[in-house]
Amino acid sequence: MMIEKNKEYVVDIIDNGFQGEGIAKIDDFTIFIPNAIKGERLRILIVKVLTSYAFGKIIEFIEKSINRVEPDCFTYKRCGGCNLRHLKYSETLKIKQNSVQSLVNKTLKNQIKVEEVLGMENPYYYRNKVQFPVGIDKNGEMKMGIFASRTHDIIPIEECFIQNKDAQKIAKMVFNYWKKNNLSIYDEKTHKGLLRHIVIKVGVKTNEYMCILVINGVRFSKEEEFVKEITCEFPQLKTIVVNSNLKNTNVILGNENRNLFGNGYIEDVLGEYRFKISPLSFYQVNPIQAENLYGLAVEQADISKNDIVFDLYCRNRYNINFYVKVCKESLWG
Repeated sequence: MMIEKNKEYVVDIIDNGFQGEGIAKIDDFTIFIPNAIKGERLRILIVKVLTSYAFGKIIEFIEKSINRVEPDCFTYKRCGGCNLRHLKYSETLKIKQNSVQSLVNKTLKNQIKVEEVLGMENPYYYRNKVQFPVGIDKNGEMKMGIFASRTHDIIPIEECFIQNKDAQKIAKMVFNYWKKNNLSIYDEKTHKGLLRHIVIKVGVKTNEYMCILVINGVRFSKEEEFVKEITCEFPQLKTIVVNSNLKNTNVILGNENRNLFGNGYIEDVLGEYRFKISPLSFYQVNPIQAENLYGLAVEQADISKNDIVFDLYCRNRYNINFYVKVCKESLWG
């Protein structure tokens, strides 16, 4: 059967992909359907056809999965930040386990069983870094929120259920201050305007907060007044930084930072260690699970103080072979 764009089909969802998308087959031709769940029977509309697979969207639920839930977020269907809120949390863990298992089975000759994913006790408000783009809508109104999936359209949000609550409040106050004082907002099309992103970093264990203003410039007016107002409202703010990003790019942060308030960094505690976090530092955005992961890894590996440990990251098997070679040469010459 030739799969046609803009044509409707009835399909059974046979699996979920690594991003949670439903997978169906029509005469062995693979169809990916966002927000579909394994076990469901759906009427779909084909929206894109490629050589070996296609994409569809849900038109009608013929049979719903018992694991489907009503998303708790009003902007979930448009926002590009989450993709599994229509599914029970316990089932999202199974999808992640199966995704890793599939990758392992494709790569290793000696098959191993991937253990169950250890989930969070409370998977809400856990992220320690908020990154809100700002822009101007078609009516000329300033807006702040999250990029819609696969676009640069900003979706305003009232509350995000995975971001730190106080970080969201700080970001909203920054945005409201900018609007109240009629300061300029960056326009991606013209490359003019000032404020591009509002970034808030959080030391979860230390309760220290950093506010980063990413601007298409070096300075903005009323800086002293801004610092006084926001630090009075949020005394947990340890530092405020202006990050200059003058490039026409999708990269959020530039390389130049200037401290408006404080010393330009915050600290946080992970396990037995204390970390100093700057605007450009990488730090795991889910510190609760990061601590659990590192603790479990150390326990399972049975590491002693005399062992040499490599923390390696790679995206394919060719990099793995390269890293193994480097490790061998480093250790044994």
